[in-house]
Amino acid sequence: MAWNPSPKVKAARGYGDQYGKDTVIILGVDTLRSTMEVVTYGRTMTLCARAQQLGDIAYDAIYKFLEEENAE
Repeated sequence: MAWNPSPKVKAARGYGDQYGKDTVIILGVDTLRSTMEVVTYGRTMTLCARAQQLGDIAYDAIYKFLEEENAE
């Protein structure tokens, strides 16, 4: 597994370690700035790749939801 020293990935890794999860997806939304981000972590290279795929799916779904909500 490639090591990612990012503080955000470190937080995801810490969550996984603390709560016994091998895959972690964090979605952050800032409604005031209209920004959103996803941070993913997987204990192995395979889990990391899967976490990224799941994070992208979740990001797209939330983005679509927020766009539809703002259109109303």
